[in-house]
Amino acid sequence: MAVAMSYDISPATGSDDTSPGEPVTAPRGPVTSASYSITVRLTADGDPASIGRIATAVGTAGGAVTAIDVVDSRSDGLTVDVTCSAADAAHSEEMVEALRAVPGVKVRKVSDRTFLLHLGGKIEVNSRVPLKTRDDLSMAYTPGVARVCLALADHPEDVRRLTIKGNTVAVVTDGSAVLGLGDIGPGASLPVMEGKAALFKRFADIDAWPICLDTQDVDEIVRTVELIAPGFGGINLEDIAAPRCFEIEARLREKLDIPVFHDDQHGTAIVALAALRNALRVVDKQLPDVKIVVAGGGAAGTAIVHLLLKAGAGRVLVWDREGILSPDDDRLGPAKRDLAQRTNPVCERGELPDALAGADVFIGVSAGNVLDVGDLARMNERAIVFPMANPTPEVDPVRAREFAAIVASGRSDLPNQINNVLAFPGVFRGLLDARATEISDGMLLAAADALAAVVRDDQLNANFIIPSVFDPAVTAAVAAAVADQARAEPGATAQVRDEDSVTA
Repeated sequence: MAVAMSYDISPATGSDDTSPGEPVTAPRGPVTSASYSITVRLTADGDPASIGRIATAVGTAGGAVTAIDVVDSRSDGLTVDVTCSAADAAHSEEMVEALRAVPGVKVRKVSDRTFLLHLGGKIEVNSRVPLKTRDDLSMAYTPGVARVCLALADHPEDVRRLTIKGNTVAVVTDGSAVLGLGDIGPGASLPVMEGKAALFKRFADIDAWPICLDTQDVDEIVRTVELIAPGFGGINLEDIAAPRCFEIEARLREKLDIPVFHDDQHGTAIVALAALRNALRVVDKQLPDVKIVVAGGGAAGTAIVHLLLKAGAGRVLVWDREGILSPDDDRLGPAKRDLAQRTNPVCERGELPDALAGADVFIGVSAGNVLDVGDLARMNERAIVFPMANPTPEVDPVRAREFAAIVASGRSDLPNQINNVLAFPGVFRGLLDARATEISDGMLLAAADALAAVVRDDQLNANFIIPSVFDPAVTAAVAAAVADQARAEPGATAQVRDEDSVTA
């Protein structure tokens, strides 16, 4: 039974739910997470030990109690809300069953806190100007707004300055490659796009809006984005499957006068390169000298390889479902064949363990559990391992520490989390601040170098090669580096008039 779907997503009030539910025996992961947190409303008898038994039951089931709040107290007992975290949906149900088994306790309602957080969506539109008086309305809307419209018709270069365009990004998806969930469609992808928009606002004060397109036709996607582009200062392509995403990005970059950034490609590449630069400093190796194996020849893997080569990587091998990508493999499509030609000119063949022989670095952006941890022993000493597949890494990052000097993954519960939020807010902040019309490899490299430099020499160690996503220095550093690089590249920024002037 899919527990998350069976839970009432209304707050823990209202009618009772005393159905016993189905026993669940599915295995659970070792670490609890707020993403699988629940609030259980229950009544307990007047026994003073009831609260202790409740907490013990959750703990015995492997859960973590984060709060017990008294809702109502009477002489014959209590009504309490117990908030606890689980490892997965099945584990949540196990905790509920454990609470139902506590003597003197009756479960009334179970609320999934993640679903509650999404009720009504996660973003909204607010006015930046007061609308309290008749004068406010006459300037913000008719008739005053007509003066601004006419001025922009005469001076279109002012649109970025006098409208939201200068601080607005479209988060565009077709729902074909959402997280690790695959092709779930535009409607089901909307919570992810909302979350991305919320991150833009939280970390870079950028107003972003989800655009979920009900088509996977390349021509339709390109034309649709082209038509909506006048209202945005940048386009963030998101969760579009490869190889379709490559053509969409290339065509939009050619057509639009605003930067187009595919976060699954370029955001991942920036953070991976930044983490690798610092990891190499820890193990005292140089990028041109190491052998790097990348698992995954899709969007993220292709972008990582491209940026590694631009940064000076000496030897890179790519593995995917066909094995080590080789240019003489007739099974490869055009995108993977091009990747093979750039990385494997000697036509080396084999599987992932073969590629790891003598490797210094492993970067995974493929699928969960494609690598046995023992295969890491084939790597050189002081190895660097980045299993980044989400939600299940290519190899257990905890056990990988037996063989690697440095391990980083996408998990928030372990050191060295490689998270795209370290890159895309700052990248777009810099692009918008510079009024960039495009994004280049130089800007991506500048972003990676700036992100790596946020970790000071006195902070750097095997468990801290990448800063926290909540470090306020991250966005500022990345934004400044991207903006400076954009301004330095001829033709990369829009021509604007004196900012101090006011169009009449």
